[in-house]
Amino acid sequence: MKLVIAMIQSHKLGDVKKALYDAKIHKMTVTNALGCGQQKGYTETYRGVIHQVNLLKKVKIEIAVNEEYLKSTIDAIIEGARTGKIGDGKIFVLNLPECVRIRTGERGAKAIG
Repeated sequence: MKLVIAMIQSHKLGDVKKALYDAKIHKMTVTNALGCGQQKGYTETYRGVIHQVNLLKKVKIEIAVNEEYLKSTIDAIIEGARTGKIGDGKIFVLNLPECVRIRTGERGAKAIG
């Protein structure tokens, strides 16, 4: 079992969701986030005052998958999120030692579904 965490641009969420649904991945958690990477933010002027904006709006997607769905999940996220420019995001894959479905008490791969 793996936990896939993707940090993507917020306007690409619809494309990523469509690519995941096409890959038969329907379960996910989506959270709004702020962050910066290589793009390091930008400056803007408001009423003559310069503001440094270095935390940009991002979306964090978390998906728990069984091993056989890992590659298709990663490929779908890349397909939906890639623009080819700095700021497309990152994908992190973590080992998931345990998963428990609260409703039934199922554990492990069966709990993920």
